[in-house]
Amino acid sequence: MERDPCPGRILDDIGASFGMGAVGGSFFHFVKGLRNSPSGARFAGGMEGVRMNAPRVAGGFAVWCGLFSACDCALVSVRQKEDPYNSIIAGAATGGILAARQGLRAVARASLQGAVLLALVSSFGIMMNRLPDAGSMPVNKTETCKEPQMPETFDVPSTPPPSFEYK
Repeated sequence: MERDPCPGRILDDIGASFGMGAVGGSFFHFVKGLRNSPSGARFAGGMEGVRMNAPRVAGGFAVWCGLFSACDCALVSVRQKEDPYNSIIAGAATGGILAARQGLRAVARASLQGAVLLALVSSFGIMMNRLPDAGSMPVNKTETCKEPQMPETFDVPSTPPPSFEYK
């Protein structure tokens, strides 16, 4: 499957991740606001939680995904091939760049976490692509398929049709 060219891919990924972060953040912070509000003001507390926190979560998702897509596109450009190693290295680079202000130890930890996360995601994707779907399963050759047979007569069945009269 061929993907879009890189400038468009980055913008598409940013928009999609912003939307996912907005939906997920809204749900999470609405429930959190419901649970943490006093009785009688739960719905208002849930809506306040969404208003205060969902844009921040959506923006965080968009920043992470935009930086990841930019690193992935840079790796595709440098290495001249698209393979799972690009996403693993891009995940490590993204984690490291986002943690750069917190020191070298935080950069190393975030890079390792990003690489492990993307390695798990990539290996899961590879595993799902290699599993055969139900339509491509091999057929047992020992069983013979019988042709569907037409009834010999088209007589009316012996049971009467249902009556919808009220008795």
